Amino acid sequence: MPDTEKASNTVNPIKRELIRNALVTIADNMIVTVIRTSRSIVVKNNLDFSSCICDAEGQLVAQGLALPAHLGAMMPALKGCMDFFGDDIHSGDILASNDPYSGASHLNDVFMFAPVYSASGVRIAFVCLILHHTDMGGRVPGGNAADSTEIFQEGLRIPPSKIYESGKPNPTLFNIIKTNVRVPDMVIGDMRSQISALQVAERELVKLFDDYDPKDLKIYMSDLIDYSERLTRAGIAALPDGSVDFTDWNDDDGAGSGPVKFQVCLTVKGDEMTVDFTGTSPQTSGALNPNFWFTASCSFAAIRTVLDGDIPNNAGFFRPIKVIAPEGCFVNPLFPAPVGARGQGAYRVRSVVLGALAQLLPDRMPACPGGSEMAIVFAGYNPDRSPFLLLEFHNMTGLGGGPRMDGQEAGPYCLGNVANVSVEVIEAESPVMVEEYAFLPDTGGPGTHRGALGIVRQFRLLAEKATVQVRSDRQKHKPWGLQGGGGGALGKCIMDPATDDEVATPSKFIGTMKRGQVFRGEMPGSGGHGYPFKRDVDAVLEDVRQEKVSLEHARTAYGVVINDDGVDVAATAKLRSV
Repeated sequence: MPDTEKASNTVNPIKRELIRNALVTIADNMIVTVIRTSRSIVVKNNLDFSSCICDAEGQLVAQGLALPAHLGAMMPALKGCMDFFGDDIHSGDILASNDPYSGASHLNDVFMFAPVYSASGVRIAFVCLILHHTDMGGRVPGGNAADSTEIFQEGLRIPPSKIYESGKPNPTLFNIIKTNVRVPDMVIGDMRSQISALQVAERELVKLFDDYDPKDLKIYMSDLIDYSERLTRAGIAALPDGSVDFTDWNDDDGAGSGPVKFQVCLTVKGDEMTVDFTGTSPQTSGALNPNFWFTASCSFAAIRTVLDGDIPNNAGFFRPIKVIAPEGCFVNPLFPAPVGARGQGAYRVRSVVLGALAQLLPDRMPACPGGSEMAIVFAGYNPDRSPFLLLEFHNMTGLGGGPRMDGQEAGPYCLGNVANVSVEVIEAESPVMVEEYAFLPDTGGPGTHRGALGIVRQFRLLAEKATVQVRSDRQKHKPWGLQGGGGGALGKCIMDPATDDEVATPSKFIGTMKRGQVFRGEMPGSGGHGYPFKRDVDAVLEDVRQEKVSLEHARTAYGVVINDDGVDVAATAKLRSV
């Protein structure tokens, strides 16, 4: 039955919670729809996409269970579309954009928004989806090349557009996209999945009008945002006041220069927080620069980890947090800077903000997560000239050691949260054999609580030839430890390992592989927390038994001597006393 309450400023907290859960469920159902209908590995298996609902003014109200890095990326892209179309937005329209200089993120991330109207023609909300599409054209397959020098090299740039207008598809735009990408069946298939999920969400949101008057629903959406702001301010006010600084480094800029300095000053004053990137290196000619909106989004995601998990994810969370990044610096580049590989720069945004939070909250924060930065593309043509393109992101290396426990092996972290792609799926859909997928012993940062181990993926090419493109880092600057803990082991990229042709490659490169060649990517381990010689002896012994730590590493890193009978207590005590 329709809600008989008159729209008013009186808010019932129970009703607010029911509406909140209903909106989140609709956002989550978009995710389920995409998983069941999408085509590409990066979407249906890696889960590199996000959903949300925004109010009629474009303010985030409810977010689906997806990528934290997208926490603050939706609203700028929607604003770019709303600013362009103004009053020319109608029922049945679906707006689309991937232009980083109109509020979007990078060209592979296509944002789509569908407005939702009441029966009387009043706009109530937008349902929103962002998908990372496998390819958007450009000079290098997959769109993650780190050495592009301007955005025009990176592929098809879609300004704010209508991919559907009054319920009908825009054939011209679909044809332009289909003509400019290397794997059109995959890209167009994912776009149709994206559109279908929006249409399902629109219908579900309209069904809410049977239970809640649309005017009343708008009041509760606004109140949900205010409610999140109040909770966020209370959470920030509970943190200690003060300003802390932290510096982290990228090995290079992807275009032959480096290292790149990431500098942040984090200030807590009362119930507000400021994240200031002044002092960060200038933007470079490479494509690792994250644009400002993505820098802010990743900062929000890092801060989210230290506040109450029950705070609703919406625009109210952003209001007490100010992000400052001078124009022209690495994390706020000016047009026409390329941003295709901006994900790797964004990982460093995450780690530098987490490092600052660790100075502010030394008893709560874990050390730096390792790995989590490798993207790899294999692309080429099958014997029948049909294209193949494998794009995969490795974001499951694990967490740093914390004040109370070891870092979780192969766990997600506060930025990515993408899923593992199974070996069977990769081999079934691509001419690639995964020869090794394993933990790397002795790579976790030593500490009272050890960092998670690094992970290796080793690929053998089965096709005649392919372009390979790799985007990674941490071959020179270790993931940092805390409170006396050691850094995680450095990463490595190796072509044709254990052969006469073995060669170590840079962390970011584009090359050609021939049939039978092997690429090995070793992802860095996570940092440790606390002095290693204070680690529980039995924990070291268990690590050795599980082959996470070698006998030699147990002795040199932890001062624990182990023989055939177990721990040599006397030798260990002597070694640890030095």
